[in-house]
Amino acid sequence: MSKGDSSGKTILVVDDDPEIVTMLSLRLGKRGYRVLTAIDGVAAIATAKKDHPDLVILDVMMPGKNGWEVARALRQDPATGKIKVVMLTAIGESVNEMTSPLYGADAHLDKPFEFETLEQTLQDLLS
Repeated sequence: MSKGDSSGKTILVVDDDPEIVTMLSLRLGKRGYRVLTAIDGVAAIATAKKDHPDLVILDVMMPGKNGWEVARALRQDPATGKIKVVMLTAIGESVNEMTSPLYGADAHLDKPFEFETLEQTLQDLLS
């Protein structure tokens, strides 16, 4: 993806694992995205309401509110209901595949993931 494809797009990365937040922030920033971060569900909702990102990359297992609760809260609020949501989690492929759509996620990927697959998913959702 060239920088031109992502310019002006904001992504909120939400994960309680600081290594994943750092890795995704650096990689996405190099691709031209504006990156916001949160380490728990409560902060994720507050950041989404304040900054209106184009897309949220959301872990499921987090303190405060889990990713499913965050996805549902975003979908139910008219101010955040159109934000794209990608669930990125290690809870298990079949669980992620079954539950992510129920909570309003637009896509899901399982950890560990290939960055190229995530990047293609982001590009598809944001184009």
